Amino acid sequence: MHVSLSPVPQSPGPLTSAAVVDAPRDVDAALALALRLGLSRPVPGDASTRDLWEAFATLGAADLGVVRAVEPHLDAIGILAQAGIDPGDGIWGVFAAEGGDDPLTTSTGDAPSLSGTKPWCSLADRLDSALVTATTSTGHKQLYAVDLKHHGVRVAPATWMARGLSEIPSGPVTFGAVPATPVGEPGWYLERPGFAFGGIGVAACWFGGAVGIGRTVHAAATAKPNPFLLAHLGAIDELLHSSRRALLEATQLVGYPSTDGRLLAKRVRARVAKSCEEIIERAGHALGPAPLALDGAHAKRVADLQLYIRQHHAERDDESLGRALAGGPAPW
Repeated sequence: MHVSLSPVPQSPGPLTSAAVVDAPRDVDAALALALRLGLSRPVPGDASTRDLWEAFATLGAADLGVVRAVEPHLDAIGILAQAGIDPGDGIWGVFAAEGGDDPLTTSTGDAPSLSGTKPWCSLADRLDSALVTATTSTGHKQLYAVDLKHHGVRVAPATWMARGLSEIPSGPVTFGAVPATPVGEPGWYLERPGFAFGGIGVAACWFGGAVGIGRTVHAAATAKPNPFLLAHLGAIDELLHSSRRALLEATQLVGYPSTDGRLLAKRVRARVAKSCEEIIERAGHALGPAPLALDGAHAKRVADLQLYIRQHHAERDDESLGRALAGGPAPW
């Protein structure tokens, strides 16, 4: 079912239409859909932004595991398009998390390579290539394209213990002198306009998951209403519409050169993440334990969304937003 960001009914765009028609049921089908959607070369911030985010929300409302498989490939396609690089025919991921005791290092010279361990590499054993961040010898963050089929790539087995997004293992990958092609100049990955807009696309995925939970509450309230269930349904409607409006406004702002993409992304992601947290809580109060114990689709969606929204770093991201605002004129 189409998830629209518009307050009035509108026909879905081509990306969203494909998401509705093809509606994958597993990771293999989701990756195949990602390939098909990527052929249109969507780039966050261009004319396809709204259609792209509605496609993410539509897939997320059906199954968050599916959209978690699709979104990184389309993110990579957009990054490569901005860099003027042809992505070829394979499935891509984006491995940009930092941390760990063995951070990636880059060789010097005309043929750079990567060595070390990268954390949080989703579906690394199922992808063909990835865009990977590493710190150069000069301390700059550099993005590289790597072939995940290279013999120097080792995916750590049996490290993914999550109950949410269990079909999307996101463990560490070790790189041993793996050839790497620079993408953009040092620092370009974080400085490009699409970086912030890509982060809002992830919030659209979260929003879709919250819509799926809201639909379950709506169905229960329609079948057997009671005052408490209806009160939670009303509150969930308010939360979903506040998130929808934030995403819709973002689609309208990304085309303006004066838009501060980083500030916009911080605000939208915070709004959607907090709405998701409250919707999960209200759905639990409204429905009780039965759906969590007996309805596989609902139980999965709740577990998936609880994990997925932890890509928003709660108070740390609130502090980051506050720091971005402090020292300048009040924005309200």
